[in-house]
Amino acid sequence: MNKITCVIIDDERLAREAFRDICERYLYEKLVVKGMAASVKEGVEIIKQTKPELVFLDIEMPQESGFKLFEYFSRITFEVIFTTAFKQYAIDAIKYAALDYLLKPINYIDVKEAILRYEKKRGTNSAQTRIDVLMSNLLCGIDMNQKVAFPTIDGYQMEKLNNIMYCEGDVNYTRIHSADGRMIMVSRTLKDVEELLSSSYFFRIHKSYLVNLNYIKSYSRSSNFGIYLDNNLWLPVATRKNEEFINVLTHWRTKDKNS
Repeated sequence: MNKITCVIIDDERLAREAFRDICERYLYEKLVVKGMAASVKEGVEIIKQTKPELVFLDIEMPQESGFKLFEYFSRITFEVIFTTAFKQYAIDAIKYAALDYLLKPINYIDVKEAILRYEKKRGTNSAQTRIDVLMSNLLCGIDMNQKVAFPTIDGYQMEKLNNIMYCEGDVNYTRIHSADGRMIMVSRTLKDVEELLSSSYFFRIHKSYLVNLNYIKSYSRSSNFGIYLDNNLWLPVATRKNEEFINVLTHWRTKDKNS
């Protein structure tokens, strides 16, 4: 199996060298470091020269934020794993775009697990889409009153999180059903959409359904397990999800959908 080529971008010299040492000592069978950079601009040049498959990118850097890197490329051809010492709004935006990150101080176990996740999606050619979603969500912020960019066949559809009633999976597509009766066909699997949305508000009740907990009117155990939404639509709850779902419901405090 060919090794994964990578580039490390971090303004701290010791952090760069420590990361390289982890790769060369513990992950030499999987990774080969093609270069290191101390800034976004330096990283851009190394990426263009070496054409890596994967970039480890520090978020907080003095001259330019790591997010500025993408403005230098008309098309993203590499995957990105962000590195940061701070838990902040950016981490949520990264997760909702189905991208990966490592919290500093970084250890080899975290890197190994990140590489395993990367290998699962290697070759999917979806890096550009996820970066586009990331940048859109960074611009608008992440909370239930803000919008998320959903990739559609024609481009992107912006939708407020608090207006999404439930999502319905359909093989490689997902139908986003809004509270006002509209339906958006998204060119992503339900699993991808589940990763994009905040888990504190949305719950996967079934292999085909992801629901906004704010819109659940009632839950019934009689005959078949299921829920009724505010629009009186009934949706099934999978048997394997039942116990977890009940636990979520009993600890859930309904948020004001109009706030």
